[in-house]
Amino acid sequence: MLTDLNTASFAYQASTWAIPIVLAITLHEAAHGFVAWRFGDDTAYRRGRVSLNPFRHIDGFGTVLLPALLLIGSGGRFVFGYAKPVPVAFHRLRHPRRDMVWVAAAGPASNLAMAFVAALLFHLLPLLPGGVEWTRLNLSHALYINLLLAVFNMLPIPPLDGGRVAVGVLPVALARPLARLERSGILILIALLFLLPFVGNRLGTDLDVLSWILVPTVDVLFDAVVTLAGHR
Repeated sequence: MLTDLNTASFAYQASTWAIPIVLAITLHEAAHGFVAWRFGDDTAYRRGRVSLNPFRHIDGFGTVLLPALLLIGSGGRFVFGYAKPVPVAFHRLRHPRRDMVWVAAAGPASNLAMAFVAALLFHLLPLLPGGVEWTRLNLSHALYINLLLAVFNMLPIPPLDGGRVAVGVLPVALARPLARLERSGILILIALLFLLPFVGNRLGTDLDVLSWILVPTVDVLFDAVVTLAGHR
């Protein structure tokens, strides 16, 4: 009976994360494709990736399995994921260096917009006839995951969106060496996400550098979004 209760509790918790995660991750990618299309590169459009249909963007591991594993491993405290990257041929943009900034920034901007919409929808909760708590959790998680994705993706590390924005706005002398980091950017992120916290745990000290950056920044954005949405 206890196992059944635990399973039911986890299933309920997972159901309140599923929609927010899928929408946050997949519409982020759709935003990249849409802006690239508007600025002259129709690669994503021709491949059907300029779409609000989340199934066109879902990656089996990054959108489904990874968030589920993190949800289980953290007891619902931390979740993250990614979708299939939208193909962008930057050389086909009308002004490649400048337009790359807009294409890259579109993903985090879409997450901020979704966070704001989630905050606004809290005003409608009193009008619901039922399922208020489940809906409230969905909106809370949508607000959290979208702010987290926006901040994380704006870290100035290629191939994250923030890295591409930095490459586009920095002077060429600084942009070129940063752009060359793209090949090792994933390794840097793995070290920041997993290796440093693991080493810190073994040494009995806090080496979770990403949390030092992400948590206070997300908190500031959270306060700004809920205030703009009329909750304070």
